[in-house]
Amino acid sequence: MKKVLLSGVLLVALGLSFTSCRETKNDAENAGEAIENAAEETGEAVEGGFEAAGEAIDNAVEETEEAAEAAEDAIDEATDDN
Repeated sequence: MKKVLLSGVLLVALGLSFTSCRETKNDAENAGEAIENAAEETGEAVEGGFEAAGEAIDNAVEETEEAAEAAEDAIDEATDDN
């Protein structure tokens, strides 16, 4: 009777240990996919940030040029002898 009981306990223990290994492997694969997705999303966010910063710089340059032209026109009008 002890041999049957011990054999059953051994089979259950082995079955549980193999099951947990498969779950761990799947969890590791899922974690790897999650890391890849997070890295891709981070890369896209950084790229979007660089594009937004570039557009902001371009807009600032254009506005500065327009302000310089307006200031030049104002100086010309103020110093005009007419």
